Amino acid sequence: MKEGGSIHRARSCQGQATLEYALAYSAILLPLTFAIIFTAQLLWIWNSVVGFTRDGARYASTHCWQAGAGNVLSYMRDNVPLMADREQFQHGEAEIEVLYYSRDSESGDLAEFTCEGGDCSTECIPDLVTVKISNYEFRGFMAYLGLPPVRMPDFQTTLPMESAGCSSDQGEAACVP
Repeated sequence: MKEGGSIHRARSCQGQATLEYALAYSAILLPLTFAIIFTAQLLWIWNSVVGFTRDGARYASTHCWQAGAGNVLSYMRDNVPLMADREQFQHGEAEIEVLYYSRDSESGDLAEFTCEGGDCSTECIPDLVTVKISNYEFRGFMAYLGLPPVRMPDFQTTLPMESAGCSSDQGEAACVP
């Protein structure tokens, strides 16, 4: 008789173990899995935007200065890396700003660069360029869950001008955008 009672007790405990697993899965494992996926995607996007900002600054430092930085902005919008929110960069939701600076020879202070000599000329070569990305919101898969996007900090890279798109190899200096 005791054997039959222990079999009955074992069968009733099987349902309890299934229920405990379901509760642990829904309360611990599933949210932890989503948190790991979210963090991995956020870090991937962060790294992509940092590299994208550096690439834009490198392009700006090796190409001509143009008022409004149209050449750099079009390059950056055409070469957004593959990432989850790339349309924010292509359509202007995330702001891309390109600033050129000249250094005062006496004090060494930086001032915003202006030039009256015209775009893409040897008279118009700034000393530094800064590419800044702001107003970027990471959406990822959070939009599917109905959660608000995460506002990312501003990304910025400053580089000294290199060739500025100008070459004096031939007799006359020539600049290309």
